[in-house]
Formats: sequence, C-alpha cells, structure tokens
Amino acid sequence: MTDTHTTPKPYAFLLLPGFSTLGFSCALDALSLANHHPSKQVFYRWRLLSETGEPVEAYNGVKIATDSALTPLDRGETLVVCAGEHAGKAGSKTLLNWLRREARRGNDFGALSSGTYILALAGLIGGKRVTTHWEYKTALAEMLPDVIMEDTIFSIDGRVFTSAGGAASMDMMLHRLRDDYGADLATWVADQMVYTVPRAHSDAQRMSLQSRPEVRNPKLLLAMQVMENNIEDPLSPEEIGGVVGLSTRQLERLFAKYLSISPKRHYLRIRLEKGRNLLRQTDLTVTNVCIACGFKSLSHFSKNYRAAYGIPPGLEATDGKVLWSDHS
Repeated sequence: MTDTHTTPKPYAFLLLPGFSTLGFSCALDALSLANHHPSKQVFYRWRLLSETGEPVEAYNGVKIATDSALTPLDRGETLVVCAGEHAGKAGSKTLLNWLRREARRGNDFGALSSGTYILALAGLIGGKRVTTHWEYKTALAEMLPDVIMEDTIFSIDGRVFTSAGGAASMDMMLHRLRDDYGADLATWVADQMVYTVPRAHSDAQRMSLQSRPEVRNPKLLLAMQVMENNIEDPLSPEEIGGVVGLSTRQLERLFAKYLSISPKRHYLRIRLEKGRNLLRQTDLTVTNVCIACGFKSLSHFSKNYRAAYGIPPGLEATDGKVLWSDHS
C-alpha cells in the first residue's frame, strides 16, 4: 500500500427520494472500511446531502438523516448522486442548477443506478460513456441518444463515473480506492467485505444467455438473440427459423423442450417487457411505445399488455415524469 499520509479524500453523497439503500451502503462502506485499516490512517471523509437538508426516504421506507442541504462542494470533493425509484421526479430546477454549477468546479462526479438519469437531465454526460441499471438502459438510450450507454457494472470516462447500482457500487468504489491508494488497501477492504473476487468495470450486469443452463443449445441461443435484436420490426417464426437453419415446427419443438413455451409467446414476452420498461421509465406516449415494440395497432398492444400485467398500458405511465422502480 502506498504510504501517503495526506489529507483524507472528501466525498459528498447526494441522496434522492427513493434511492437504493444497497447501492448507497456498498459505496459508503468501502470508504468506511478503508478508514479501519491497521495503519490507522484516515483515507476518506464524507458527508450526506439532500435538496432540503431533511432526512431522505429510500425505496424500502428507511429514512437517512443528511448533514446539510445543497451547499457548495469543497475543492477536490467527489460528488455521488444516489437514486432509485422515481428519479425523474427528483430532478427539480433547483437540484439540476446546483449540479451544473458544481460540475463546473472540475471535481469528479458520478452516480449510482438511476442517478445517471439525473446527471443526464442536468446535461452533464452528453457524449460520455456511462452505465445504469440494466432495466433502464434501453429507456435512457432512447431518450438521450448522445449518451453512450454501456452494458457494464460501472463505467469511468474522465472525471465522470457511473454504476449499475446494487453490489456494483462496491466494485466501482474498490476500483476508485485502488486508484487512490493502491491495490494492497483495495484488497484489504475487499477481504473485510468478504468479497473475494471484485469485478472489473467491463463485466456484464446480467448472466449472459450463453451461461444460462436452459439455453445451452446453440440454435436456441441464436433464435433468442435474433428476437432480442428485432423488437421494433418483429420477424415471423418462418424468418427466425430460416436464420437459425430450422423449420418452424423444429423451432417450436426446440422452445418447448428447453423453455416450455412457444417461440411466438417468448417473442411477445420480450416485446411486452420492453414496453413495460419504456412506460415506467420514460415519458414516451403509449402510442410511441406501441410502435417501439413492434405492434401494428394500439388495441393489439393494449390487449396483450393487459393480459400480461393485469392493467392497461396507460396506467403504467406517470404524469409526464419518469418512473423508476429500482430495487437493486
């Protein structure tokens, strides 16, 4: 470990209503544990902020007290925006203006989970490589085409860092800790967390299709990938079978054997899941979501949506705000 008895590196965690306690705790505990190193050096200090200075309620109902309202950041203080459910509703004019002003100080700044969306609303990550929780990636990419979305557990682009949230916050902070003080301290902290194999930023957020035991068949895997890559303009079963080298009947038998579902039903499920994410996470109209998911008519989309989720698609949309439902 590098012996650098310097002033502790400062952090400010901005808590937004509905934030993920898991992601926040994983990030904060990495810094806290570093300060318990046998060297007795204090490596980090931190404070908690909220827009009003009042306690902030997380998605699970736990309220966390904060140290102050939106005060100016100290020189070299790193800002971390912690969000979760209903992140879009937290993007008030006051908050966004504060973020823009503080970003101009030149400090590092980042986000956990849907906090990436708040940074985007403030116009701070245009052209940057960023990540967010996998449920929100498609929605954010459609709304903000100038943002480079990565399907990774965390991303670092210059002084901007973003995390998918949940346990990925721990991976990101261990990476930053290693850059600050060296691999020995980062390894010691990981051991204290009983986290024996920290992940690299390039690791994917979800288990790949290839790794899932139910889809080890190569033709089934290819068929599923074809479906996921053709949502806005769905292919027919005959066209999918042609790509993978199977007849329609053979394709149906393959899905029945491994997934206990027909290809048509699986394809519909994928498209409806995308529709649900778009409705919950963006302010796109139901008609636009219908088109984005490859449905020919609004009535057909609504009928299938109600059958799958028990409510019409219009009830998933919020009053012009973005609805996030992050329980990571």
